[in-house]
Amino acid sequence: MPGNRLRILRDARENYPAWLAAIESASKTIHLEMYIVHDDATGRRFREALVARAKAGVTVRILYDWFGSLRLVGSGFWAPLQVAGGDVRVANPPSLDSLLGWACRDHRKLLTVDGSVAFISGLCIGDAWVGDPARGIAPWRDTGVQLTGPAVADAEAAFAAAWGGAGRPIPPADLPRCEDIPTAGNVTLRVIASAPETTELYRMDLLVAVAARERLWLTDAYFMATPPYRQALRSAALDGVDVRLLVPHGSDIEWIANVSRTMYRSLLEAGVRIFEWDGPMVHAKTAVADGRWTRIGSTNLNLWSWLGNWELDIGIEDEGIASEMAAIFLDDLTNATEIVITPRNKVRPNEPGPRAPSELGSSTRALRDATRMGSVLGAAVRGYRTLEPTESWSVAAFAGALLALAVVAVLLPRLIAYPIAVLSGVTGGLLVLKAVRLCGDRWRQKTDESYGDNPEEGRRAQRIERPD
Repeated sequence: MPGNRLRILRDARENYPAWLAAIESASKTIHLEMYIVHDDATGRRFREALVARAKAGVTVRILYDWFGSLRLVGSGFWAPLQVAGGDVRVANPPSLDSLLGWACRDHRKLLTVDGSVAFISGLCIGDAWVGDPARGIAPWRDTGVQLTGPAVADAEAAFAAAWGGAGRPIPPADLPRCEDIPTAGNVTLRVIASAPETTELYRMDLLVAVAARERLWLTDAYFMATPPYRQALRSAALDGVDVRLLVPHGSDIEWIANVSRTMYRSLLEAGVRIFEWDGPMVHAKTAVADGRWTRIGSTNLNLWSWLGNWELDIGIEDEGIASEMAAIFLDDLTNATEIVITPRNKVRPNEPGPRAPSELGSSTRALRDATRMGSVLGAAVRGYRTLEPTESWSVAAFAGALLALAVVAVLLPRLIAYPIAVLSGVTGGLLVLKAVRLCGDRWRQKTDESYGDNPEEGRRAQRIERPD
């Protein structure tokens, strides 16, 4: 989509003021789709800004994730907005129609205002992104964009699709069309709206990793990439591409950081450079390739984001934006520590002294790395690399869980058999209900088709023929 203007917003200090300014200027609509909204000073500040616009007659629609914002469910946090006329919905709560459907999350971070401006980012709404200077707590590192131009219509369409999944849809006439939004700049980009069980972004990330010829610089908050993607990074590095990966050192989900570290060795051996952020948390999800292509958004490099969640990103084809993102990445590395293989063949933070040469490996090793599971448990059992001291807790937790399960299975087998039986029974019952419902839909569809252009007559005939 050509003809757009894009502004990169770094951290909450640039994103939040721009978001609030856009909200306060709204005259028609405000659409907010957010994975997490915290009930803290930052969350309440945004809520009050939304309440003020709703009272002024602006249509305010809020879609927040059931799991991500679990603490808000039933808390009354959004009650002031609803009283003011705002419409609030919860994305994908647990339902009998889909027993495990709640596992798919709306992980998007999107704000659109008046159909003319959109903000797409990795930031949720909460104090963690602001930090606490008085207590010496730095803000989380994150990246977002402010978008104007025809592509805003695609962002609005993405919101409308998610909104319709949680209730009555937005009338199509209320949504902007690309052709009705004037050109705002010369940036060409794609708004990529991912949904569960789709692979658009995963395929694109693999394609970019394969197509990169000079450099591929990645920042990711929860790196647990699939074996094919890790092999794509390895292959690129072996071909001479400057592949760098910036990930957290301390994470808000520490076990993910520990599992991420189990994937370091095979990447380092191929020549991928890995850096860990020295601050509290790096939460950005960005990529820049060959000084021409950039991705910014909500998708992490893991299976949940690629295949299990609703995500929203933009792929930008603009050398100016790519150059700016490359400069930001290099600046971030000044607050990061590089991870290397030491002369003693250990994976450690870089220390003064000579760095051990990386091992390029053979095709046999590449095949093995592409197929083995990158996990602490696999590393401990198979012994294909040296575990680090920081991973002792993860290994102990896995071992304890397996031993406890074995003891329960031997001494109290009913504790395992009964839950499995209940789960199977409930799942089977739900599937039977769904099958009956589908049969009814199929019968009604056939009746409608038999009455051609007058399906309502067919439905009346159904009621006469089947008075029960």
